[in-house]
Amino acid sequence: MSIFIEKPNLPIKKVKTVLIDYRVDSDILSSLEEMGIDTIKTVCCNELYDAIKGHPDILIHHVIGENIVIAPNVYEKLAPRFIKKGFALTKGATWLHRNYPFNIAYNVLRIGNLAFHNTKYTDSEILKLYEKYNIKLIHMNQGYAKCSVCVVSENSAITHDRGVAKVLENNGIEVLIIEPGDIVLEQLNYGFIGGSTGLLSKDTMAFSGEIYQMKDYEKILEFLDSKGVNIKILSKKKIMDIGSIIPISY
Repeated sequence: MSIFIEKPNLPIKKVKTVLIDYRVDSDILSSLEEMGIDTIKTVCCNELYDAIKGHPDILIHHVIGENIVIAPNVYEKLAPRFIKKGFALTKGATWLHRNYPFNIAYNVLRIGNLAFHNTKYTDSEILKLYEKYNIKLIHMNQGYAKCSVCVVSENSAITHDRGVAKVLENNGIEVLIIEPGDIVLEQLNYGFIGGSTGLLSKDTMAFSGEIYQMKDYEKILEFLDSKGVNIKILSKKKIMDIGSIIPISY
């Protein structure tokens, strides 16, 4: 039986299982396997456009501990993969549709005891669980809240979105603001830093590809180093938004 990560996105030791897009390339999978990390892969959500149709941070929300909410579009196909590991699942109330803002219901950002999202569109089942577990949800205009933010620690994060940064800073979170771009997201101009990263332990941040190709890579490395966090590059290809590397159990 799994030991669950109590605070989403913030493992306190080396993780055993991560959630990842079903389309990630073999380099990423091999890197994780070499580290002894299992993967739960998503499935295709046909109602979404191609770039995000397998993104875990679009399809699923890790609320707290064993509690996970899955979009009804993919619930029947995905549920068995989580049940096998002992997770408590909730089928979301909101069906996802192709275009913004009808594809953001589960893309909620959890940092510590706080959550951030465009609250006009947060799935109602997530709201119920937040109330049950006393998790404070704070409004931000950015609907792709999880995609847009790389969670570094309980009180630090990285984003290119200045509006997001302001909301986080107003809630006691130190933010490194980087320039947008340099992250591949097929069919779109660029992807997000949150969607291309994820903590594999308290002090190891995974990147989906070569961070050294980013304009702000030195700033990113310095910021992570100041927080005692090392980097692990999972692929030699260009860094890509893969819908986050989501740590879920030890």
